[in-house]
Amino acid sequence: MGSKRQLLSMYEISNEIKSLPFKELQLKPLVNTSLLQILCVSLEQDAIFPEHSSPRDAQLIVLEGEITFYINEKQFELLKHQHFNFPKEVVHWVKANANSKFLIIR
Repeated sequence: MGSKRQLLSMYEISNEIKSLPFKELQLKPLVNTSLLQILCVSLEQDAIFPEHSSPRDAQLIVLEGEITFYINEKQFELLKHQHFNFPKEVVHWVKANANSKFLIIR
């Protein structure tokens, strides 16, 4: 019985994504290891995630809302449940067209 309790304590449920407010730009690391980083980004409508670049190739998954992703003088309109990948070390920025949350996995 004791080992079963230890095993159950290894698993954890988090509500960090749901509880992240829509207030300007909010950035919350969910996982941060040497091999994997998952960030949750919350952007209030019309807020901007300013120019920056990623240290690794990255995947973006829109959880809710809609954003415009600007990279290499192009723009991509991304909607809820869409997936987008982008390369490391390329400057980009994001604008929220509605209250939005998305994950960055790299």
